[in-house]
Amino acid sequence: MKEKLNIVMITAECVPFAKTGGLADVVGALPQTLRRMGHNVIVVMPRYGSIDGRRYGLRRYWDSFGVWMGNLLEWCAVEVADSDGVPVYFIESNKFFERPGLYHDADFNDYQDNPARFGFLTRAGLQLCRDLGFAPDIVHVHDWQTALAAAYLKIWHWNDPILGRAASLLTIHNNAYQGKYGAGVYDYLGLGWNNFTPDKFEDFGALNFLKGGIVYADMVNTVSPTYADETRTPELGYGLAPYLNAKGDDYVGILNGVDYAQWDPTVDTLIPANYSAADLSGKAICKRELQRRFGLEENPNIPIVGVVSRLVAQKGLDLLAQTIEGIVTNMAVQFVILGSGDKGLESYYGGLPERYPGLIGSYIGYNNEIAHWIEAGSDFFIMPSIYEPCGLNQMYSLKYGTLPIVRATGGLNDTVEQYDEGTGAGTGFKFWEPSAAAIYYTVGWAVATYFDRPEHMQQMIQRAMAQDFSWEKSAALYLAAYEQALANKARL
Repeated sequence: MKEKLNIVMITAECVPFAKTGGLADVVGALPQTLRRMGHNVIVVMPRYGSIDGRRYGLRRYWDSFGVWMGNLLEWCAVEVADSDGVPVYFIESNKFFERPGLYHDADFNDYQDNPARFGFLTRAGLQLCRDLGFAPDIVHVHDWQTALAAAYLKIWHWNDPILGRAASLLTIHNNAYQGKYGAGVYDYLGLGWNNFTPDKFEDFGALNFLKGGIVYADMVNTVSPTYADETRTPELGYGLAPYLNAKGDDYVGILNGVDYAQWDPTVDTLIPANYSAADLSGKAICKRELQRRFGLEENPNIPIVGVVSRLVAQKGLDLLAQTIEGIVTNMAVQFVILGSGDKGLESYYGGLPERYPGLIGSYIGYNNEIAHWIEAGSDFFIMPSIYEPCGLNQMYSLKYGTLPIVRATGGLNDTVEQYDEGTGAGTGFKFWEPSAAAIYYTVGWAVATYFDRPEHMQQMIQRAMAQDFSWEKSAALYLAAYEQALANKARL
């Protein structure tokens, strides 16, 4: 492999500019890490109307930029900003991106032209490389929104002097979202009707972006080893298991990293007091201030269970809703909940503080400062996910000495070590059955450990805070995947 790779990442979101989930965190951190390791990286993303151009220093790069789609020429502009040394190019199109939200409107209705929007973004990202004279070794794309790049490279650009040598890596952040749409947009995308077949893009008469990306990509990965195994099964493959299995060793799991510049209690500027594994006195202050902020009983001896999550069934928050009242009624424990999502769950969790004053606090919405307060001030952090491709909050929790309570799925299983009552080893508490009963008994196990085995708690906290999920480790695995992608491309 070349010592210095040219890498372009085409993505629907990237921190700090636009974010709905972990995808944005990955594309925000991985390019910067790769740059520090000596590689040339650029990022291409939409210029959403919600992005504050002045705040992030966006500047106009091209006023007029043409992008050939399958059946017409689209025009846009290009802006650019620097993100810690990584150039981020923004595709500006009033037609596609000057609207509220990234994927849906304020009522959470998906935009009906999403396949055209993100097909255009993908084509624009490749065209930008050509116009910049940036010859990528790797085209790294993310989820269904930009998966078509892997196909375009082989269908349109196989002999292009700029793009012809590029290998593709497709990262799947969540296999459940595949970009399945009616075939009416297919001519616009320009993929060729000879490729609209069951072994490529066609999916029971519909167009499946992710399926086609998997088939054409030189390499595919997802965001944890366990999730890679799970998505090879009918249960979590969601119809794509045969295509993922067909990739063989060209489908791997790579854990996301953690940006410890933002998530480290020794330097965190958002929490009431800093602390370290050697001196946990600051964590006690964070706990007291969290109790005060949410109107909980100020008692250092009652454990707090934190929640920072989308309030949706996938995250197991409907299961937690079935048992949380029984937990706070029967156990000496407090809860602090931050999240938004399903309107029924928002209403339920939002009403709990009034019904259980001093025991449960909640904030419906998202607040980054409160998220940091919960990580720092809680004793436990619960993630009862039905599935979880990677998860980041459990890794944040470990760094903050806040022991995770998790269902053993995906990245949760890969990053949390089960508590051993005999030795005190482990970094958290895991359960396997996706049920309210399993949540109840596992929280009970954690609470009992808090009161009955304080020496084990301290041992686990020290072990948890010593875990290292830095991006440097993940980036090294991505470089190995790039090397494999390049080798696969060379064999064609």
